[in-house]
Amino acid sequence: MNLRADFSKRELVHAPEIAWLASPMPGVDRRMLDRIGDEVARATTIVRYAPNSQFSAHTHTGGEEFIVLEGVFQDEHGDFPAGSYVRNPPTSSHTPGSKEGCTIFVKLWQFDMADREQIVIDMNNEALLRNEGDAGRAALQLFEDARENVRMEKWAPHAEVEIDLPVGGEFLVLEGGFTESGDRLAPLSWLRLPEGAVLKAKAGEDGAKVWMKTGHLPFAKAPTV
Repeated sequence: MNLRADFSKRELVHAPEIAWLASPMPGVDRRMLDRIGDEVARATTIVRYAPNSQFSAHTHTGGEEFIVLEGVFQDEHGDFPAGSYVRNPPTSSHTPGSKEGCTIFVKLWQFDMADREQIVIDMNNEALLRNEGDAGRAALQLFEDARENVRMEKWAPHAEVEIDLPVGGEFLVLEGGFTESGDRLAPLSWLRLPEGAVLKAKAGEDGAKVWMKTGHLPFAKAPTV
């Protein structure tokens, strides 16, 4: 399956407006944002676990990166409440599920295959935020290596934000919202901009909390299994 697989195009999806699709596991549903491949895929997805549902044990050959959006995600490594940012690198394994139910934003097969760094960060901890050069803009660095930069930014109400994207970028609204190219983005709106784009955004009256990733799009390809 190829879904929004042309990375030379701007893509905008308001995730709450698209249908949930059943996964191979009962009680686990998905909203697919982009995808290259079938069940083993380079994929960006919102996944919903019903209470007391789980996936079978598996290894993340290509790595897994996720944000807990609602509820509590659980595996044998711990409980991860809403606001948790987690990176499970290539070769890691777990048995994911949720007793109370949860929703996560997850990216698969988008790691450097040599990456072995396990990361868990509480994005609710605003003491970790650092002011950027622009007024009304603060950032929490989540991960950075030679091929990607992942961060969460908090924008003050009506802040104007401009970011050059020489190799493109990807954005998910976590709270609040902003306008870009005439479109209004609200919580769980997902935006992908192509190589050479410039994000020109203006936060709404409640400001915005935005997850963003840059540098990774040139490496987009189907998994080699």
